Amino acid sequence: MRVSTGNTSGSDSRTFTVVIESLGVGRPRRATRQLTVPFQQLQSLVQSVALRGGRLKIISVDGQPLAAPEAAAQAPDLPAEARGGEAAAPDPVAADPLPADPSPAKKAAVAHADVPVNLYKPKDPFIGTVIDNYSLLVDGAIGRVNHITFDLSGGNLHYIEGQSIGIIPDGADANGKPHKLRLYSIASTRHGDNIEDGTVSLCVRQLEYEKEGQTIYGVCSTFLCDIEPGAKVKITGPVGKEMLLPPDEDANIIMFATGTGIAPMRAYLRRMFEPAERAKNPEYHFAGKAWLFMGAPKTANLLYEDDLQSYLTEFPENFRYTKAISREQQNAKGGRMYIQDRVLEHADEIFAMIENPKTHVYMCGLRGMEPGIDEAMTAAAAAKGLNWAERRPQLKKAERWHVETY
Repeated sequence: MRVSTGNTSGSDSRTFTVVIESLGVGRPRRATRQLTVPFQQLQSLVQSVALRGGRLKIISVDGQPLAAPEAAAQAPDLPAEARGGEAAAPDPVAADPLPADPSPAKKAAVAHADVPVNLYKPKDPFIGTVIDNYSLLVDGAIGRVNHITFDLSGGNLHYIEGQSIGIIPDGADANGKPHKLRLYSIASTRHGDNIEDGTVSLCVRQLEYEKEGQTIYGVCSTFLCDIEPGAKVKITGPVGKEMLLPPDEDANIIMFATGTGIAPMRAYLRRMFEPAERAKNPEYHFAGKAWLFMGAPKTANLLYEDDLQSYLTEFPENFRYTKAISREQQNAKGGRMYIQDRVLEHADEIFAMIENPKTHVYMCGLRGMEPGIDEAMTAAAAAKGLNWAERRPQLKKAERWHVETY
């Protein structure tokens, strides 16, 4: 739901305090909740409250209380965000935009209706500037993986967690034509790594393979890993709605990632647990369970490890982290340890979570991980008398099974 800002300037410096009633059905401790937000965050708060079945009870502006949302509707000096919309005491004869108890899929569909897509296309890309480019690996790691951040100021390129952007590398192909774009999963939240908006970050592994006795390096991945701060880059997008997080802060999130497939998971986890992010998003304080299964060849190839360990320390009740280090750990049969082996080990817990309609599963990484995980889920389901071939499409239809592999 998008509501007009009327004649109020985007530079409005007022602070709004709202008291929310009945946010989070079934959680009495949150029957009433008070939030304080600046004008710039008011619209997203109103949208979030409406989607989760809440109602604005009281609104005050810069410490001056209003009797109720009905009174706010009569105050000409307030922006429309504080006066209109489902969450602000709707007209009793108006149609309710959501059923009284919408399904998680319905909530997600409404929440994702305004997701930005294709704001910049290949024929007219956004020109971003490299702010930072550094290695994510430590001594002993295999390959090359960099974290790269771009400045998006001066344009309208914005995104949300779970989306991707396209990069058009400089130069031309063997036929003298400009290189085609490559898509990369975004590794930052909508607010950027500095939480100040206007940047986007990627996690890029340099593609390297052997062909006819020669080592071949990926065009775009090498371009990005080699790029220097200050350089200009052609960026398209954003694209994608497959990997978006549900709007429910009580949802459970199971994540399967290998290598740079950690990129969208990093964005999710920062939104959930990074202190500055939580301060930036008073309307979304994750309270569910997040479980990350991470696959890597060596411990030295684990990405963003310091951040993940800090989340484990600060949010032990909400975050769980399970690693599959193929060249250093062994599975039950004495072979290399892969994510699918960890899935089998924790099958009972995984399926118990999946049976909860609030649980979403995300998979990102090399396409080769899919068959292994599917096989593990099939075996685990069979042990419970379930048919995974039937269950997985049901999860997909309910928008609770999300896959992005390459």
